[in-house]
Amino acid sequence: MKQFFVAGLVIALAGCSAVPGSHIPSHQSKWYGPGDESDESIDLEKRVSTYKITPSLIASYKRRAQEQPASNPVLDQDIASYDYEVSYGDVLSITVWDHPELTIPAGSNRSPSEAGNWVHSDGTIFYPYVGRVKVAGLNVTEIRDILQERLAEYIQSPQVDVTVASFKSKRVYVTGEVKSPGVQPITNVPLTLLEAVSKAGGLTESADWTRVTLTREGKTTTYSLRDVYEKGNIGENIVLRPSDIVHVARNDASKIFVLGEVSKPTAINFGRSQLSLADALAEAGGFKQTTADASGIFVIRKAPQGTGKIAQVFQLDAKNATALVLADQFELQPRDIVYVTAAPIARWNRLITQLVPSAQAIYLFSQTEDEVTE
Repeated sequence: MKQFFVAGLVIALAGCSAVPGSHIPSHQSKWYGPGDESDESIDLEKRVSTYKITPSLIASYKRRAQEQPASNPVLDQDIASYDYEVSYGDVLSITVWDHPELTIPAGSNRSPSEAGNWVHSDGTIFYPYVGRVKVAGLNVTEIRDILQERLAEYIQSPQVDVTVASFKSKRVYVTGEVKSPGVQPITNVPLTLLEAVSKAGGLTESADWTRVTLTREGKTTTYSLRDVYEKGNIGENIVLRPSDIVHVARNDASKIFVLGEVSKPTAINFGRSQLSLADALAEAGGFKQTTADASGIFVIRKAPQGTGKIAQVFQLDAKNATALVLADQFELQPRDIVYVTAAPIARWNRLITQLVPSAQAIYLFSQTEDEVTE
């Protein structure tokens, strides 16, 4: 029996340093990597920001959300200065007033786009009396002035009008989770990111409207249409250029993970509706009343870039059930991890469960040894 108690004590002391299961301690100043604890330790106070979920914290987040929508002077300037430049493949419609023979060939019933002046691959068009005219890279006003000047040698005070009958040279590509993905032409009316998505039929149910990427000249930028739709933040809108690729991602990667002492650990698709901490706990069946530490409901979130932090940790103390009202007001973000830690008694019970089989084996061995000695 002495051997049994000594062995049991040794195992217990060893087990106390490795209680089965994950746990977020209340007081810990160092975080150790997977190797030896002396290898690399991270000072949590310096690398992790911790917050209590309180009414004042939630109020501060709501104030930020209610800030006035951001203006976009760059967008305003781009729209104001926008002027379509003709390129090869476009079809021009040229009208010379009082000279219908120069407008559409006699007896023709073709539409302007069919009977218009096609811009050839060398960037020129052919027009009666004038001959070949270089039009690629010019706007319709500049083309009109050139034709008017040259026709003046043959027609007294010609009145010329030039429009683009068919826009075929420039386009953008809208792909991903939109209802009608495809190619959209660049026209004489500036096309913005928001308009391109709308013309593509809008977003599908599985679209992640916080991750709309724009690829331009090999560089990819991510925009959030949620800020545009919900907050009117036109700072996330931009005028598109030829050959831009707009891609709307799926919301598969935008998940919330609920782990720890909950009835059903799960991953929840974020979707387009806002998700609160209470929603996430409800999706996971709530926390286990018998094993969960109600004061240890944590939300672990990746820290913003440039802060020098690795994570933000928010803690909700729900020992008083009325505190769950705060959980309903605390909004989650994609890739948040909700973790409900175990109560001390639950961790101790798990340790005992691990020790009992070993203790029984030692006891049986001791009994067998005593019988052999007798």
